[in-house]
Amino acid sequence: MPAAGIERQRLIVLIGSVALLFVSGGGMYLIVVALKDVAMEFGWPRAVPSFAVSLLFISSGLGGIVMGWVVDRVGFGVPALVGAVMAGLGGILGGQIDAAWQLYLIYGIMFGLSSHSSVATPAMANIARWYDRGRGRAVGIVASGQALAGIVWPPVFGLVMAAVGWRDMFVWFGVFALCVMLPLSFVVRHKPPPEASATTDQDGAAAQPPASEAQTLAPFPIHFTLCTAICGCCVAMALPLGHLVAFVTDRGYSILDAVEVLSAMLIAAFVSRAVLLGLLSDRVGGLRALMVFSFVQAVPLATLSAIHDLWALYVLAVLFGLGYGGIFPCYAVAIRDHLPIGGLGWRTGVLFLFGAVAMGFGSWMGGYLFDLTGSYTVPFLIGAGFNVINLAILGWLIFRLRFWLPGRMAQG
Repeated sequence: MPAAGIERQRLIVLIGSVALLFVSGGGMYLIVVALKDVAMEFGWPRAVPSFAVSLLFISSGLGGIVMGWVVDRVGFGVPALVGAVMAGLGGILGGQIDAAWQLYLIYGIMFGLSSHSSVATPAMANIARWYDRGRGRAVGIVASGQALAGIVWPPVFGLVMAAVGWRDMFVWFGVFALCVMLPLSFVVRHKPPPEASATTDQDGAAAQPPASEAQTLAPFPIHFTLCTAICGCCVAMALPLGHLVAFVTDRGYSILDAVEVLSAMLIAAFVSRAVLLGLLSDRVGGLRALMVFSFVQAVPLATLSAIHDLWALYVLAVLFGLGYGGIFPCYAVAIRDHLPIGGLGWRTGVLFLFGAVAMGFGSWMGGYLFDLTGSYTVPFLIGAGFNVINLAILGWLIFRLRFWLPGRMAQG
């Protein structure tokens, strides 16, 4: 195919991937916004709806391995189609629940195993194959679709829930997801040309081969260490994502104030992914950028439970968003930087499974410890401790890579 045609397809896949992550990302925020209302209607402790978010994270990690394998073989179109159907059905059926097991089934199977896993991990793994130079920017732009979902959906859901209730909110989201995601699944069906990432970058300039010989020397210890590291930052990440709305309302503020604080955090995450990730990772490498983002995430989480003023909650939410926003896509960049390109999809899926399990644990832990202690102080501080462990592992890996892959550390 001519270079102009490849560039056009690459841009189409990039834009379509962002849109898919934006729409599918709304599924998680349905229960985040409705957490207190759902718990009150059924007389559940908060750990029950919190566990639904945990199931979404964990099952999406499991499904991400399978869908990563599918992307390696047939491209992104099939996973995107599956994700579209399940996101729509999950929303429609979510408005009909009358028992906890039904909520768990919808979030575990439909939103998690079949929808989120079919879109998030495959989209980032797929776009990493289309780009060599500027890879961090491309992955960050695609991942920004999830952050954009957090900017738009919580305020929309807050208004809709106030007007028609949480059940109709679920149903209308499901209808919207079907109408938008089904056409998009055909837009992103193109597979990258075999030599796309090794021939030209997005500016048409000659690019370097995607993987040096040094990248294949020690794939297992690098992959395993990354899988271990992601657990620490994802436990921390899941706490504000799953509980910030409830935390802010517990401070005495309205649901609309709470979703605006969450949106401020996710606006910052969007900026982090769309702008800062590319600027940082394309210059210092995925791992070093990951260290920066992880540190920025840890500091506000450690102080969040001591804050009561609304303006200060906005400030900490923005700082947390700047940190958390760059973390997940940075791992995709690091895998592409330091591991063989063959099996990129399933390796990314395995890595994100570890992160998803950690996020599931973090979300559940927040609800459980709140029910136990009556506040979010203990879970937030424990989350910050997990973040410190993540920083220690990443620092050790960067040090060790100077010996394992000395030729690559200048780039990653």
